[in-house]
Amino acid sequence: MRGRNPLHADRKPIGVAAAGVGTPRKAEYAGEMPPSSPAVVSVDGHRIRLTNLDKVLYPETGTTKADVLDYYARVADALIRHAAGRPVTRKRWVNGVGTSEHPGGAFFQKNLDASTPGWVSRRAIRHRDHVNDYPLLNDRATLTWRGQIAALELHVPQWQFGRTGAQLNPDRMVLDLDPGLGATLADCAEVARLARVILTGMGLEPLPVTSGSKGMHLYAPLDGSQDSDAVTAVARELARALEADHPGLVVSDMSRLVRDGRVFVDWSQNSRNKTTIAPYSLRGRAHPTVAAPRTWPELDAPQLRQLDYREVLDRLDREGDLLLALASGHLASLEPTPARVAGFERSLDRLARYRGMRDAGRTPEPVPDDPVSGAATEREEGRGFVIQEHLARRRHFDLRLEHDGVLVSWALPKGVPTDPRVNHLAVQTEDHPLEYATFEGTIPKGEYGAGEVTIWDTGTYELEKWREGKEVIAVLHGESHGAHRYALIHTRDNLWLIHLMSSRSTGVAPPSDSAPSDSAASDSAAGPRAQAAPPLRAGTPTPMVATLGAPADLDEQADWAIEMKWDGIRAIARSESATVRLTSRNGIDLTASYPDLAQIPESVDGDAVLDGEILVVNAAGRPDFGLLQRRMNLSGTDAVAAAAGNPAYFMVFDVLESRGESLVALPWSTRRARLERILRPRGRVQLSPVFDGDVSAVIAESVHLGLEGVVAKRRDGRYSVGRRSRSWIKIKNIRAQKVVIGGWRPGRGRRAGRVGSLLMGVHEDGALRYVGRVGTGFRDLDLDRLAARFRGLATPTTPFDAVPAADAADVHWLTPTLVGEVEFAEWTSTGRLRHPTWRGWREDKNSVDVVRESS
Repeated sequence: MRGRNPLHADRKPIGVAAAGVGTPRKAEYAGEMPPSSPAVVSVDGHRIRLTNLDKVLYPETGTTKADVLDYYARVADALIRHAAGRPVTRKRWVNGVGTSEHPGGAFFQKNLDASTPGWVSRRAIRHRDHVNDYPLLNDRATLTWRGQIAALELHVPQWQFGRTGAQLNPDRMVLDLDPGLGATLADCAEVARLARVILTGMGLEPLPVTSGSKGMHLYAPLDGSQDSDAVTAVARELARALEADHPGLVVSDMSRLVRDGRVFVDWSQNSRNKTTIAPYSLRGRAHPTVAAPRTWPELDAPQLRQLDYREVLDRLDREGDLLLALASGHLASLEPTPARVAGFERSLDRLARYRGMRDAGRTPEPVPDDPVSGAATEREEGRGFVIQEHLARRRHFDLRLEHDGVLVSWALPKGVPTDPRVNHLAVQTEDHPLEYATFEGTIPKGEYGAGEVTIWDTGTYELEKWREGKEVIAVLHGESHGAHRYALIHTRDNLWLIHLMSSRSTGVAPPSDSAPSDSAASDSAAGPRAQAAPPLRAGTPTPMVATLGAPADLDEQADWAIEMKWDGIRAIARSESATVRLTSRNGIDLTASYPDLAQIPESVDGDAVLDGEILVVNAAGRPDFGLLQRRMNLSGTDAVAAAAGNPAYFMVFDVLESRGESLVALPWSTRRARLERILRPRGRVQLSPVFDGDVSAVIAESVHLGLEGVVAKRRDGRYSVGRRSRSWIKIKNIRAQKVVIGGWRPGRGRRAGRVGSLLMGVHEDGALRYVGRVGTGFRDLDLDRLAARFRGLATPTTPFDAVPAADAADVHWLTPTLVGEVEFAEWTSTGRLRHPTWRGWREDKNSVDVVRESS
């Protein structure tokens, strides 16, 4: 008999009858019978006995086995498309959802039992101590059989079996976004949008699926060229990056104890041994919800929720399979090749975790907001190192090796070993920015790593071996403590051992648990650190570095000279025998990149080692770091062509050696006098001007010239090779900008229930131009008063000309009448304020008068 199902005369025909699990011609009933009687149907030529069709499997909605079979019949094409060839783990509710015949009312089934029809396709998987036969969901008949045994949930891995039974590499990546207690599906949607930015940057286009349970899945198609371990590693790093950038919203830790109020990004489901609920599978919840594909615009809806099976059927009829791209050929352009993974790591920014642990407005540590800062670009392939003493809660030392554009870092609780027979513990920590190699200062109480940081030794290293995550062998050439050959050996998790292999010491012991701290040592003219400055060795010395400060830090009893702070690349120039070699702060040879500076020897009387800054100026005659970046890392004809368009200048401000004589132990005033005698400024070689008198006046002039600030130098100060010294104090200009407040975003973590950040704009060309968000600089009292200030200003639409989607998520828009003021580092090339910090409200200003105040 064909046609209408006689089992439910008062209902829409179920798929196995009216649609024959898809088409009427493929389903044949043995005869008409009441609903309580078994039915025998033929699906794809296989006879299947259906029983208990009126059994209620979802008591709260009255959904029966017949309804379940109907649903699976109607979604069969789409579901099989995404599950075929994959071993299926079934989760069964034999007596319906909510029953207790098995623990939790349900049980997982992996292995096929003796009652499985012989025509069901299957593959064996060998586990550690046994072999399981798994069914494959390759056809409608198998899907119908699974519905008959009340296998409501179907779980599959991200890989398929090949035709010969070999386990292939994954053809898709998945992220499972699971909301912790207090987090919502809307929070999952926000994390999905953040992850999408990273994935699209990799060339992957993620597809969202609400899981039918609490959270959401993100799928991205792959071409299968990478194994499960590689894909899992990428997913794990992506989850960690999201957590580092959004610690109040995202967690990547497997522990359930840390998930409350946040979204857990489960990267582990890409493992070969893990499974994920299949798209279009029902869920064993109180209501018959489905793992349902969604569109990105849907995720922005405030009423976003899980969908039930009726809604999914309607959507499938109306819109088709929204996941079609997941199985549409797996384009090679979407594969995570080693090059793409490397690019992905760069786009993730290896400093994401570092930034996520620090508030740039509260710590003096360098906190770059770009994946690759200008300083990092200069030294991308450098071989610099630093050992810092850290007087935190427990005194320890930090070893940092420059590698792949960052400082790979280990904490050494007992310092570096001094005896080859005794290894020390090394705990790998987050990667640090290259700028950290010269950081010394006090991290405030209450901030991560609070305490005093000083540089023990710094220099360059020779790399002998770097097996990522396993072993590092290098010879460290320190400016103060000689050369030592170390091996770092990974043991487990983030724990390593550091082993001293050999040593060529200068007579000063390397840092250890018994080494005294020099954090209190003076580096003034008569201080012990200056007295111990090492003599220049063959090669190029590491330059001395200024300490960040303010005018109040200048000792009134000392005599100070003031110079401008030039926005370029620090370089040491060794001029010998009419040739010059330019070396960066971390020992990188820059000579080939700046052929236009080959004329330096023509401006120097005799052989000399000069300290200065490489600059490129713009049309206004001001240093322009953006133009300088175009000159970096070039050589040959490329460097010559770049020099023609953006010529470089060398601004000289110190001399370390003249005619073979080391000058570093001499006072600055003596070195300056010698520099003025031997240097003939002309063309591309200039002498940095020195200003006397009121530092405030010089600072004002630097602001007028659009420079970064000034550097104050003690006239009696010696040159501390490779060290940060307080005899040079750099004073950066505080740049301020009045801004119009046009919206606010809710806070998370400790700011939950308060304002998290404000959206800012300035008037330009007749529009309110968006210039970024500010979330630092607020006191708790300020935050408490914001709600009252915003009362009555809510508006349904944005007042700005355009706001990036990532910044516009969950924004409460405001009528643009309020004016505030922020401090900031600089304007970016895209017209945003970099590192803005809140200063306060400007009640005296009218919002229509707020314009961009500086370039």
